[in-house]
Amino acid sequence: MNLATNLERSAFFFPDRPAIAEAGKEIRYAELNDRSNRVATALIKMGIRPGERVGLCAPNSADWITFYFGVLKTGAVAITLPFLLKAGELTRLVEHSKPRFIFTSDDKLEYLENLRGPEGVEKTICPEGDLTLPQVLNMGAPSFKAVDRERADVAAVLYTGGTTGNPKGAMLSHEHISLSSHNIVFCERSSETDRALCFLPFNHVFGQIHIMNATILSCGCVEILPSYDLDQVLALMSAGRVTKFFAVPTIYARLLTVDRLKEKLGKVRYSFSAAASMAGEIVRQWKEQTGLTIYESYGMTETMPVTWNHYYRHVVGSVGTAVPGVEVQMRNAEGRPVPVGKEGEICIRSHSLMRGYLDNPEDTKKAFWDGGWFRSGDVGVFDDNAYIYIVDRIKDLIITGGENVYPREVEEVIYTSPDVQECAVIGIPDREWGERVTAILVPRPGRNIEAKQLRNLLKGQLAPFKVPKEYLVVDEMPKNATGKILKRELRRQFSGE
Repeated sequence: MNLATNLERSAFFFPDRPAIAEAGKEIRYAELNDRSNRVATALIKMGIRPGERVGLCAPNSADWITFYFGVLKTGAVAITLPFLLKAGELTRLVEHSKPRFIFTSDDKLEYLENLRGPEGVEKTICPEGDLTLPQVLNMGAPSFKAVDRERADVAAVLYTGGTTGNPKGAMLSHEHISLSSHNIVFCERSSETDRALCFLPFNHVFGQIHIMNATILSCGCVEILPSYDLDQVLALMSAGRVTKFFAVPTIYARLLTVDRLKEKLGKVRYSFSAAASMAGEIVRQWKEQTGLTIYESYGMTETMPVTWNHYYRHVVGSVGTAVPGVEVQMRNAEGRPVPVGKEGEICIRSHSLMRGYLDNPEDTKKAFWDGGWFRSGDVGVFDDNAYIYIVDRIKDLIITGGENVYPREVEEVIYTSPDVQECAVIGIPDREWGERVTAILVPRPGRNIEAKQLRNLLKGQLAPFKVPKEYLVVDEMPKNATGKILKRELRRQFSGE
């Protein structure tokens, strides 16, 4: 098994269909496969062998995808690193993952120079690096078949988002990514006529697996943007170049403020949200304005995907039911399953689980219960129809005056206010209450948030201890590269954690 055979099959079935579109230029499947073959054979000439590690640390581009599949074809492991990393951050991850070669951008060369050596980086591949990508392509041959690997062999290492602490390198096998991609294609009813917009970074599980790998498997076209830009997104959709739209909740909230939104979506037939919990009110408003449902899935870097809120019976507020081949249980703190309707930690078992964290046996052991059940760190609950509802992150739980408050429940009500574009509820240390429930708010353009009015709204729908005691209005939220709000940064900013 080799994940790269998905590209080879798509090139066989649809050699002349577009695989990638970038800045108005399209690359056909036959050409993409040819270019990836050249990368693979050049890497082999330079000494890369199956199981060795090759890094990618660059913005989204057709060249990134070309190099990624080239690495996979050799049987080597793709270490996919966030391209926004600064010197210290990049140094830590490169020293941890130890890639021999790195495909990168010129602005990272200064950081990488100190990481060279017999056990460090041997070659950098970028315009001003040791080799340029065109030089690599010229070294290689256009014909090559992906090296066969065991299904459990690691294909890629993706570093977790670090929203709850230091990032860890999740080792994803060829089987993991292949099964995940097949489930995505099945659940989204994807086809070769689809064009999927991707501005989410390829180093992240959402961009790399859910959008890029699944689209290549389904023989569709990946419409690439290097990052999120509202004007560019609307231009591509308005021009009819997008049929599938993928984003995180904060972007949907921003789009809901756009005039004539439905008209500007063009040919979009499918909209999807992941990476963070979606407020039900945003889903309802999106349906009212566009006629489209925001479909949701639940998953994470280590387990992608786990559930799907699907076509047959979409339930607002739920993340759906388990996808084929995945088992889900809710467990208590002692690791015992809890009954339907009771809250517990979401635990997952499947063949699409990560192999573990790279060179980190301690955290790997902590992540699993006996029997191979992965501990998600999320609190959830089943209903009688096996639909799963995310209650919140265990680490985001607020304990105030001895009472437990899950921020998501409070945020759901706040999002019903027409004045609020984004919100995050956090606990701030308090001498009297232990933690003070605090709402951080971004107003919609042209609107003002009145704390008294918002408090009255919340008092009408929540128990008194859940109602925030403080309301702080900010211009913008701290977010990671995918647009997920970083509550850890908010707690640090407003409480000095």
